[in-house]
Formats: sequence, C-alpha cells, structure tokens
Amino acid sequence: MGARLNYIENKIVSLEDAKRRIQHWKLKNDKVVFTNGCFDILHKGHVTYLAETAAAGNRLIVGLNTDASVRRQGKGDDRPINDEAARSMVLGALGFVDLIVFFDSNTPYDLIDSLQPDILAKGADYDPEEVNPEMKTYIVGSDLVKRNGGSVVAIPLVDGFSTTSLIEKMRG
Repeated sequence: MGARLNYIENKIVSLEDAKRRIQHWKLKNDKVVFTNGCFDILHKGHVTYLAETAAAGNRLIVGLNTDASVRRQGKGDDRPINDEAARSMVLGALGFVDLIVFFDSNTPYDLIDSLQPDILAKGADYDPEEVNPEMKTYIVGSDLVKRNGGSVVAIPLVDGFSTTSLIEKMRG
C-alpha cells in the first residue's frame, strides 16, 4: 500500500485510538472540534461544512454513522448508498479531517462523552442555544461539551446541496 493511502487509512480509528490521539493533542493545547454525520455521497455542501468546522479549532474529528445507524435513521431502504468503509475513505482523503470514528448508536452522545471535544459543531439548521433534547434543533451532546467548558457552534450550510436531492436528481 502506498504512503498516501496509508495516511488516509490511519485517520480511521477506534474509540481507544481516538482518545489517545486527543490526549496528545490537548497536551499541545490543540482545540479539538467534533462533528458527526452520514456523509453518504460527499458533495460541495459537505466539503464546505467540514472545512468551516475544521477552521473552528486545530483538529477535526468526524463521528461517522455506521451503515446500520444510517438505516435506522429512515432515510430510505437503499441508504447508505456507499458503505461505511467507502464513506470513511472519502472523508479521510480530506486534508482537514484528522480522525474518523464510527458510531453505531442512533446519536453520537456516548461518543461525544468519551472524546470530550473542546468544540462541538453542527449545521446551522441546529441551534447551539437549544437546551430541550426534544426539539428538532437541539444539538446532541451540547450539554456535555458545555459542562466541560467547551463551546457549541452552528456552521452555515450551502443552499441547494443535500445527498437526498442528489439521489433524486440521479433518479430523474
């Protein structure tokens, strides 16, 4: 395997590896940013969102839904289009993504609790100030990050880009 491919694959890590790397980064006073998603068919909206998210700190960790987790979200019987191995490789190819950690639960709450990022980011369709977990705009894990002295940010989304709309467009 080539060095560049190895570099990408080394970004896809277990929870324990992620915790070790985060500990090392925090010793260097790096600000660790966390976001999560399916990132099924990577598009301009995803890349822009992830680049802006990475700019909020020094290191970007992406919590990536497993295939089973994506299916439970009810996005359609044919989702994900790309399996978790393919989705993680494409994300890992982005230079500003430092780590990718899979999560199989319906939300990344336990992953956020384990990783304890300094900054939690979601798209601007969520509200960093929302405290009611029952609200659609609530950011899962925001309570944990704030309790640990971190911050929660909403990143602007690029209009006109969504995986669902891309799939509908391809189907004609």
